[in-house]
Amino acid sequence: MNAWLSLGLAILAEVIGTSALKASNGFSQWLPSVIVVAGYGVAFYCLSLTLRQIPLGIAYAVWSGAGTALIALIGVVVYRQKLDLAAVLGIGLIVAGVLVLNLFSKSSAH
Repeated sequence: MNAWLSLGLAILAEVIGTSALKASNGFSQWLPSVIVVAGYGVAFYCLSLTLRQIPLGIAYAVWSGAGTALIALIGVVVYRQKLDLAAVLGIGLIVAGVLVLNLFSKSSAH
């Protein structure tokens, strides 16, 4: 499997697992709890495949940065959470950092 596709699947699975974590209500709801465990299992498996071709630091930066931005978006859309200017700016800086790593770093596996 392509490393970047595997990383994308890892990010998607982690975002699903994290979203279900909120819905699990401290693991007191069985279906969201199962989704959490499955989501994180798939996420770490796909991340492990990614690390065959993409350096650890780069893969983790992309995984955590994209996951953070997507979870913040889900928090706003699904859970009606509010982000202030500082939160939006901080998330924007995370996304900018991931872009700089991928577009300009020679450490990244393109």
